[in-house]
Amino acid sequence: MPSWSNWSGSVIAETARLAAPADEEEVAALVREAAAAGATVRVAGSGHSFVPVVPAEGAILTLDRLAGLLHADPASGRATLLAGTKLHEATHFLWEQGLALPNQGDVDTQSLAGAIATGTHGTGPGYGSISTRLVGARLVTASGDLLDVDSPDLLPALRVSLGLLGIMTRVTLACVPRYALRERVWQHPIDECLEQLEHNIASHDHYEFFWFPRSDIAESKSLDPVDAEPDTEDPPPLEGPGERVGWAHRIYPSVRELRFNEMEYAVPAEAGPACFRAVRQRMKERHPKVGWPVEYRTLAADDAWLSPAFGRATVTISVHQDAARPYREFFTDLEPIFRSYGGRPHWGKFHTCTRADLAAAYPRLEEFCALRREFDPAGRFLSPYLAALFA
Repeated sequence: MPSWSNWSGSVIAETARLAAPADEEEVAALVREAAAAGATVRVAGSGHSFVPVVPAEGAILTLDRLAGLLHADPASGRATLLAGTKLHEATHFLWEQGLALPNQGDVDTQSLAGAIATGTHGTGPGYGSISTRLVGARLVTASGDLLDVDSPDLLPALRVSLGLLGIMTRVTLACVPRYALRERVWQHPIDECLEQLEHNIASHDHYEFFWFPRSDIAESKSLDPVDAEPDTEDPPPLEGPGERVGWAHRIYPSVRELRFNEMEYAVPAEAGPACFRAVRQRMKERHPKVGWPVEYRTLAADDAWLSPAFGRATVTISVHQDAARPYREFFTDLEPIFRSYGGRPHWGKFHTCTRADLAAAYPRLEEFCALRREFDPAGRFLSPYLAALFA
């Protein structure tokens, strides 16, 4: 049987079929075939989820051939792209049309559909995740039909939905005029970083820090818009502390060559500093050999039912471990801290939550599950992992 692996190697799965459909009708035909056989179907983006959201015994599809810009309207700011387009490709296409996303994370290799489905986000208290920019989508439904969705009643459920309502084949995003950013990176002791945290979050459009546990040093990064129009699309490189200016879509992402596994929880913004301090204390006491940094970011409240930022201003805290090293014991030792502060797990990253745990953390989870059953009564789009959480 063919096999599939995610980016970090933490998920390896065998499946009856690996397929790369060339267009929407081929996706629909594959779903109809699976329905006739009583099989499951899942879509793999770039494999940047660290939990088994993709593996399906029936078929795993890649939408890499469904890539490109279909339409862009600079006047309205709306752009429609095929769902398999990688983020770095999508943002280049938007830039050529004078458009941009208002915020991005520091990885841009995910597919658009995957980034939207899992709530991929950047940082900034005034900004939501990429999912919040979704204003329309075309789905292949569980029956193999094409369905266009732009209803304000359905979009909050669709925006972060893990592919459980259907396979996205195209997405329409609300964009902004393209813009440039000044990036500044600096290092300081973690205690100084925490003393200045509230000020730095409030005084920059985008601010985050990485805490390096072995040195107790924090590396802070701020991004702020500037009026400059850079001469070239690609900015000068920045390695370590310093400053640079460039087009936003090239400033946001960082190169991630070393592979890792990750756990991220989203806590109420007011609980962020205390939660981080508790994580720091436990790591110093119980996990002094861990060298990978802890990342601290902010996120605006939104209305997506399964968004970790649903209904509340949010701080996200991420812990990492080298992909070649054991990580479960480390992550599960820290997880109760996040949950004690009202944390909600990122859907694409490690957690041990049960259905009951998630229902307590996500107020509209049961409502989403009811909608999922309406859209997919046979569980065509459920992987075994997801069936335990959403069936």
